[in-house]
Parts: sequence; C-alpha cells; structure tokens
Amino acid sequence: MAGVMDSVNQRTQLVGQNRLELLLFRLSGQQLYGINVFKVKEVLQCPPLNAIPQRNPVVRGVAHIRGNTTSIMDMNLSMGRNPLDDIANCFVIITEYNRSTQGFLVSGVERIVNMHWEEIHPPPSGAGRDNYLTAVTEVDGQLVEIIDVEKILAEVSPVSEEVSPGVIEDGIAERIVQKHVLIVDDSAIARKQVQRVVESMGIKTTLKKDGREAINYLKSMVEDGLDPNAELIMVISDIEMPEMDGYTFTAEVRSHPALKNLTVVLHTSLSGVFNETMVKKVGADDFMAKFKPDELARRVNDRILEISGQSLLDEDALQEAAS
Repeated sequence: MAGVMDSVNQRTQLVGQNRLELLLFRLSGQQLYGINVFKVKEVLQCPPLNAIPQRNPVVRGVAHIRGNTTSIMDMNLSMGRNPLDDIANCFVIITEYNRSTQGFLVSGVERIVNMHWEEIHPPPSGAGRDNYLTAVTEVDGQLVEIIDVEKILAEVSPVSEEVSPGVIEDGIAERIVQKHVLIVDDSAIARKQVQRVVESMGIKTTLKKDGREAINYLKSMVEDGLDPNAELIMVISDIEMPEMDGYTFTAEVRSHPALKNLTVVLHTSLSGVFNETMVKKVGADDFMAKFKPDELARRVNDRILEISGQSLLDEDALQEAAS
C-alpha cells in the first residue's frame, strides 16, 4: 500500500500544474502517436491471439493476460487503414477506458514524455470531422497525434445512450427555467453522448471543447454582467483536454470569486485511486466514470432537485421576512 500511495502522491504533484505524461508509439509508418499514461495498464509483446466468431473486423483476436481474456484491437484498422503486419513482432498497449480493459495493437512503442497541457493543441480545422484525433503536439520537432480512443470504442462497441425509466423525475425540466448545463470535453463523441442524455431530460446544453475555452466562456459571462451560478445548473467536464485539463479548469473555477460556487462534476474515462485523489485535491463536487447514462442523468436530476429545493427555501424565507 505504501508503494501505491507514494505513486499517488507523485502523480498528484502534477495537479494544478496542467501537466500530463504521454506514451509515444507508432503504427504502420513513421508517424508518432500518443496516449495518456494514466490510461495505460501495461505494454507487452503481442501474445498469441485466439480468433472469436462474428467479431468486429477491428478486433484481431483475444488474448489471455494476467488471468483475464482481453480483446486486442488493431489501432491502424480502427482508423480505416490497412491491418498491421507481422503481429508476432508488434506490441499491445493494455488500457482502461470507461470501466473496461482492452488492448490496442501497435507496431512499436517509443518512450514516455512529460508535457504541459498548453503544449497540446486541438486538431487543425482542416483535419475534418471524421478524423480520429483529439489533439496534436510536437516532441523533438516531430508531430505527435493523440488518438480519440473514445471514438474508436464507440464504433467498435457502441454503448446505449438511453436512460432507464424511473431515473428522471417527471417534470424535472420544469423546475429549472432558462438554466443550462455546460459540457466540456475534447472528444466530439463524448460531448454528443453527454449532450444527448442531458437534452433527453428537457435541459438545454452549452458545449465547449477544452478547459481553456470553458473558463474563458465563464469569465466572459461575468464580464457581461451575468451570474454563472444563476445561469448554469452545473458543469460536466472531462479531465484530459488540450490547452487546459479538467483539473486545472476546476482549480481556476474555485479560485475565481464569481465562479467558486459552481457545481463541477468531472466525467472521465480515467479511473482508479490516482484520479479520485486528484478530484478531491482540486475541489470538484463529484466524479463519474464514463459512460453510464443512468448515473449521468441521476446526477443532473439530483442537482436540479437541490437547486429547486433551495429556491423554495429562499421563497419561504422572503415571505417570512415580508410578514
């Protein structure tokens, strides 16, 4: 346990510093790609793969790793390219996304680099909507593309976005007039998943693609004479984002006099003790692992009940004062 906590303490030193560690790897060519080390459980030489019937073509097979059966996806295939050759000499990056473990087949693994999120930028506008990137950066003069793994997983193994009956209280949207939910996520797929759940409740949404864009939006509301606490039900933010990550975004919110009381929920594919420790450190109100529509809807539902309940208390207090 001491070793685990030492590792937690080392990682939490990055909180508020807007930093991350990237594992660099290659696919079929010389292009470098990156993935957040937090999502990587291990890297190993590709083990023997067993074919499974009726599998998605992207899944090259399953492997028995550490006593578990893990699907191995060809990352090159997943982006519409040719399958990787010479699997025996390829590597597998074992990751944890959205509460599940999966392996990604890559041709080679380079090294880990420590970077500042301000060095990570959104994909160029000319990349088009169908690209598989969430961000780009530069390491030693070479372009590094950061893959939108959530988009790959959504295509290979789609998840339901339907909210179960009974999770949302009847007429919940009628309790909130003109308020909306601010959704912050660099993955277009993740943004739309959250948006569809919230809007299925009858609640309006505003979308921002990273923490920098979101904090500027909130500050502009204040400059325009608006009270974000009165305008917003809550903020639902990813953690991994270019320009400014969710941890730093939350810390910025908490340090701003007009924003510090906003409800901020971090909604992320990251999980585990590292993440929970960081969430507490920056002062987020809650943490939800992606992607469970019922949990998401329940959290929005409960927040609306909190707001509407407080409104009723305020009205009673005003009536008592007037009498």
